[in-house]
Amino acid sequence: MNIKNFILNGNLVLQILIGLILGVLIGIFLPNIAVSIGVLGDLFLSALKAAAPILVFFLIISSITNHKSGQKTNIKSVIVLYLLGTLLAAVTAVLASFLFPSTITLKDTADTTLQAPTGIMEVLKGILFKIVDNPVNAIITANFIGILAWSVAIGFFMRKASESTKLVFNNISDALIAVVRLIIRFAPLGIMGLVASTIAVTGLSVLLEYLHVVLVLVGTMLFVALVMNPLIVFWKIRKNPYPLVFTCLKESGITAFFTRSSAANVPVNLALAKKLDLDEDTYSVTIPLGATINMEGAAVTITVLTLAAVHTLGVEVNIFTAILLSIVAALAACGASGVPGGSLLLIPVACGLFNIPTDTAMLVVGVGMTISVVQDSMETALNSSTDVLFTAAADIAEKRKRKRAN
Repeated sequence: MNIKNFILNGNLVLQILIGLILGVLIGIFLPNIAVSIGVLGDLFLSALKAAAPILVFFLIISSITNHKSGQKTNIKSVIVLYLLGTLLAAVTAVLASFLFPSTITLKDTADTTLQAPTGIMEVLKGILFKIVDNPVNAIITANFIGILAWSVAIGFFMRKASESTKLVFNNISDALIAVVRLIIRFAPLGIMGLVASTIAVTGLSVLLEYLHVVLVLVGTMLFVALVMNPLIVFWKIRKNPYPLVFTCLKESGITAFFTRSSAANVPVNLALAKKLDLDEDTYSVTIPLGATINMEGAAVTITVLTLAAVHTLGVEVNIFTAILLSIVAALAACGASGVPGGSLLLIPVACGLFNIPTDTAMLVVGVGMTISVVQDSMETALNSSTDVLFTAAADIAEKRKRKRAN
């Protein structure tokens, strides 16, 4: 195999796995060198930290500005299922994180002092001030809540802009995605540096922490796929949902697990929707749309990793803040589409609820990158298979309604 071609164009999952293994070996057997190559991890996280705010800003503006509305189909019902499923997935992740709390070793946070929110009013006050922050300052200081608010507002009022103006924002968004893809190509080196230096300092216990986080993530996603989603589908179609659930997991989820791209799995989902004899006017819109806004797996990832940081730093969370986190995680998940490792880069938005500094939040992103070999595959499988599942549920419910009316 051409080594140069493998490095530049090879399978990123395999490269990350190799980087992870090398990082573990260097951390165990060459601890002095491991501490030195930790700079690779620091550089990688710094690059992500620099790119994430401006990427999120333009990506959300472009997404809202170019959104098309007015189609008359069964789309509204499907969108309701998408949003409901994403919100309930975030709630499920909150419950799982409290039942099986995770802690993760975060370098350079020993001296970090955080003031935990004392109540929902303090949280809301903090969010309001972050929302009205100067948009330029929000980008410079990585105030993701302010970035989210300003980008949504600008995108909404630009929906009536000329097509050429919309194209400009779309092109900027595409360019920034390309920049982040370039940064992500260096993830294997960054992860090798992060893992090596962390193991050299803390020992192998950090691997058990990572394993615990992975188990919570995977367990939560399986619960959503095999329990929560079937309950939603049963509520919609009023009959045994599992034949449909297993069909979608088998014919869509497995493919998405290996491609790790909801967008790349759209043709597979369209073919499955046709095979299930769904309404083409509906699924031709909802399947591509689902690859953008139906993000149950992303909501789980954002919630679990954010609460892992919260538990690690000893921040107390009351029930109201947990509910607010579920809503923010669901909204952030809907904005994760199009971003390589999108759900991970939206973690700082949720961390902002708990006054967790951006530097610390980016360390959590680094942990997410380390376990992304499993996390991203499971997340994509859940996201993509649910696109067909909820489209089919809405279609079956509509046909049942029409049959009863006749």
